[in-house]
Amino acid sequence: MLYNRKRRLKLDEAERQQMRAAGQFNARLMDEVRAMIKPGVTTNDIDRLISTYTQDHGHRCATLGYAGQHGPYPKSCCTSINDVICHGIPSDYALREGDIVNVDMTSIVDGWHGDSSETFLIEPVSDLARKVTQCSFDCLWAAIDAIKPGSRVSEIGEAICRNARKNTFSVVQEYVGHGVGRQFHQPPTIPHDPTSSPEARRQRLEPGVCFTIEPMINTGTRDTLLSKRDGWTVRTKDGGLSAQFEHTILMTENGPEPLTVPPNGPQRGHKF
Repeated sequence: MLYNRKRRLKLDEAERQQMRAAGQFNARLMDEVRAMIKPGVTTNDIDRLISTYTQDHGHRCATLGYAGQHGPYPKSCCTSINDVICHGIPSDYALREGDIVNVDMTSIVDGWHGDSSETFLIEPVSDLARKVTQCSFDCLWAAIDAIKPGSRVSEIGEAICRNARKNTFSVVQEYVGHGVGRQFHQPPTIPHDPTSSPEARRQRLEPGVCFTIEPMINTGTRDTLLSKRDGWTVRTKDGGLSAQFEHTILMTENGPEPLTVPPNGPQRGHKF
């Protein structure tokens, strides 16, 4: 692995293949999750599936035991329901009609991290729930389609904000995308609102850089509340809904290559 002068990780071809393998496993696992999502399934059920499937294939879940300010994260994935923006901890909560739930998971495959998330609709859902879910999905793909080799990092947030504001929704600033590879979180930082990071206007997405894009879109205010009880769960300040989608992206000489698109999941242009 090589660092350029600005200290951003660049992968050679062998390392890119390792990241592709990690992303493909993560994508297949998301399809396993998709098959079980329905009313009555608990978020602990989702967590057990992810843990068992990952271990059975000889891999590891990156979130389990991940160090935080309030102690290690206790589960193998994050499940964020309705007004939970991110880092919701699986529990005995049973999904019910009308919910939206984001499942965020990171697989460690031979030392490399594949990271993705998807928001699922527990039908029937409200028009607002469907609209914010669609917006987050469209924001992700708008950002992917907006960049090319040498693009400024800030172009990601610019594309996301254009789409979100067109739909009268807000973009969370405090929680961002990130570089990914042998480490779960590494440079570059990927803000989803370009105004939140002047550095994003200077940084460039060069071939070999691998990173996540994971826009969190709120129906109301962008402001967040971190749980004082568990130190992980992040909610919307006004109780509005929040939706998120995430892919791991490899920038190649020919453009961005999404590594975590599930074979049976929503593809570019999908309508919920």
